[in-house]
Amino acid sequence: MSATTMTNQQRKKVETLFVYLFLILASIATILPLFWMISTSLKSGDIIFEIPPKWIPETFEWENYKKAVTDIPFFLYFKNTVIITGFRMFAEVFVSALVAYGFARFNFPGKNFWFVILLSTIMLPGEITMIPVFIMFSEVGWINTFKPLIVPSFFGGQAVFIFLLRQFFMSIPKELEESAVMDGANRLQIFYKIFLPLSKPALITIGLFSFQGSWNDLLGPLMYLNDSSKFTLQLGLAMFNGMTKVEWGPLMAASLLVLLPTIVIFFSMQKHFVEGITVTGIKG
Repeated sequence: MSATTMTNQQRKKVETLFVYLFLILASIATILPLFWMISTSLKSGDIIFEIPPKWIPETFEWENYKKAVTDIPFFLYFKNTVIITGFRMFAEVFVSALVAYGFARFNFPGKNFWFVILLSTIMLPGEITMIPVFIMFSEVGWINTFKPLIVPSFFGGQAVFIFLLRQFFMSIPKELEESAVMDGANRLQIFYKIFLPLSKPALITIGLFSFQGSWNDLLGPLMYLNDSSKFTLQLGLAMFNGMTKVEWGPLMAASLLVLLPTIVIFFSMQKHFVEGITVTGIKG
């Protein structure tokens, strides 16, 4: 009996060892491109493609970072990106929460039908609506402005965000609402005094997804922005990459600077992000 028990314990240890080994190898494969980007951003052009590669150069080429912010109007593009991302993130989080609250707590004719229609839009490829939406914005004179990139976010948010928040709202006990109603609170007060504070992890998760999608968006600005003074960072990187002679050191330095806010925000909100991902699938 003891031998059998010992064998089971050894098997569990071996399985645990393989799991940790797999996770370590997967982590290395995931962060290797980031290390290569950092390494390349600190190299001079003549040693970037040396074989075998030097991961840590003998001298750090900090001039690459100076070129990254001077060869293109980096800070102007940064400001444009912050404006677009800030408005979109606020709109997508708040409007998605408002719509999700309606689906979670209100009863109205055709509620389930409209929710199914909403979910079906998740499966609709963006390429299908790209041309008609562009024509619509062109007709109203919004081309070469930030409006096509911001205004649609105020009209429903994203369907997947609404779905996740609805699932979270449905897990909140109805007794809280009933107590608030007895105290004289209306539906709007219940929404922003009870539901929003209790939904902090889910809202932060949605906000992170929204930030990442807007910050890394290339297609939208490429379609609607023509004036280089209104370009975003992603368009700036594309312009950098499209130069006649690509300087890989400054390009990797610029890419790292663009990536840095996403890394900082993700790690600072990691606890809430993991909690939000865990609880948004729970239905009360």
